[in-house]
Amino acid sequence: MKRFFLFFTAVIFLFVQVQMIAAPAGRKPVRAQNAMVVSTSKYATEIGIKVLQEGGNAIDAAVATAFALAVVWPAAGNIGGGGFLVYHGANGEITAFDFREKAPLAASERMFLDADGRIHKRSNHDGVLAIGVPGTVAGLVLAHEKFGSLKWKKLIEPAYKLAKNGIQITWGLYDGLKYFQDEWRKYPASARKFLKADGRLLQPGEKWQQHDLAATLKRIMKNGHDGFYKGKTAELLIEFMQRNGGLITHEDLQKYQAVERKPIHGTFRGYDVFGMCPPSSGGVAIIEMLNILSGYELAGMGHNSAQYLHFLTEAMRRAFADRARYLGDPDFNPEMPVTKLISLEYAATLRAGIEADRASVSDSVHFNDAYESEETTHFSVVDKAGNMVSMTYTLEASYGSKRVVDGAGFLLNNEMGDFNPIPGYTDSRGYIGTAPNLVCPQKRMLSSMSPVIVAKNGRPVFAIGSPGGRTIINTVLQVILNIIEFDMNIAKAIESPRIHHQWFPDETVMEDWGISPDTQRLYQSYGHKIHFRETQGRAMGIFRDAERGLIYGAADSRSPDGAAMGY
Repeated sequence: MKRFFLFFTAVIFLFVQVQMIAAPAGRKPVRAQNAMVVSTSKYATEIGIKVLQEGGNAIDAAVATAFALAVVWPAAGNIGGGGFLVYHGANGEITAFDFREKAPLAASERMFLDADGRIHKRSNHDGVLAIGVPGTVAGLVLAHEKFGSLKWKKLIEPAYKLAKNGIQITWGLYDGLKYFQDEWRKYPASARKFLKADGRLLQPGEKWQQHDLAATLKRIMKNGHDGFYKGKTAELLIEFMQRNGGLITHEDLQKYQAVERKPIHGTFRGYDVFGMCPPSSGGVAIIEMLNILSGYELAGMGHNSAQYLHFLTEAMRRAFADRARYLGDPDFNPEMPVTKLISLEYAATLRAGIEADRASVSDSVHFNDAYESEETTHFSVVDKAGNMVSMTYTLEASYGSKRVVDGAGFLLNNEMGDFNPIPGYTDSRGYIGTAPNLVCPQKRMLSSMSPVIVAKNGRPVFAIGSPGGRTIINTVLQVILNIIEFDMNIAKAIESPRIHHQWFPDETVMEDWGISPDTQRLYQSYGHKIHFRETQGRAMGIFRDAERGLIYGAADSRSPDGAAMGY
């Protein structure tokens, strides 16, 4: 009896101290006292939180979570793509890591055009020419070298075991695999990874093992950066390129380096906002919009009122026009006017052109965003010391190029499609040809990924980010406003309905729930056009209340497998 009582007490103690509880759909966040991880997969979140329990810091947990997502969320989790990480230490140290993919050395400005100067059969999005030099492994290695506390092997081993031993197919995984089943059957290596031996789909609940990916992760676990960019993995990748007419060479892999950069910084209502700098456009655009909106009494208008949505739209319209006109890889565009774009003075000039009850008009031949896929993934981490990470990475399209490297088991990106494909040509269909984002060897393509950390008095308060292609910027903006301007908790801020405007096409995309018909009609009376969609983004956020000693996390219910866990 005494033994049973001790066992029962231990179980209760663990349940109270280590709350590994998935975030419910709705407006109540998960709470914890020590640390939190929020990602789009329960498997990956569990691995991240375990690293924190074992004494790892926020960067350690981010590394482990990212590699786990490469196993359990292959639509966007990756080692064959790239992304960005923003870090805010409890000691006030703030930095960012850029591991965006690069154009191969053999790339050229007109590489996607036929003899008539037209894009050749979507070659900038489909096929091996669309594959950029991967950056994820280099970026995670660099972040770990600077801030990691646990050994590299310990952080990669959980992902390796997931790939080797297998996981159960979730409904979220099944839906993606089913949607692209015809793509898997086109490519033998993709079929071996995503289909059964007889060519049938894996079903929910069935075990899925990835032995080739496990072998690749084992090499990375043992050799770090060189485990991907040199040796067996590099050989397999280059053999794939040579066999299929791709451009990436051993020299491209050896030249690739992730870069530590200074984040973009702005202020809003007494908070410091730190976002990713170019080649991400997210930080610049978000701060530009916050600066514009800082001149209005937004809270008095009411959340998602027609007046509020009108001013929100006009800020979006202007920031997206500037995004396309000015932004690109800073290493190739040293004179980008970033300081001007994020200045309060510039915001005031833009605000002066906004009428209170009439929509502006987007010129159909003005600068416009190129297509950018919505399949990306974001996760947020905070450790016991208060260090915070906001990280977004991607393969570009859902499952990237759909091409798995033979014998290596990982998907490759199709990020070259984020470059402007036709130099000097801009039209109403969505093509742009502005110079900052034209294809060039070793150049990083412009991105909308927007990992953000918001701080106050030198201490990180919340981390937020989302997938969603061009909508990422506006999703993150609205979550920030929901928290700061409308005093919502992190879960309610994430769950609230969203809109998106990107300058052109001149229409507002609105989630088809949560905004009343009366509000929609009044909003349209200002001259705005509405296009409805089911969902926008899948935000993952963490809020740290230092005064109460509590951490709140929320995984967007728009994500089928998302989970927030803390202890």
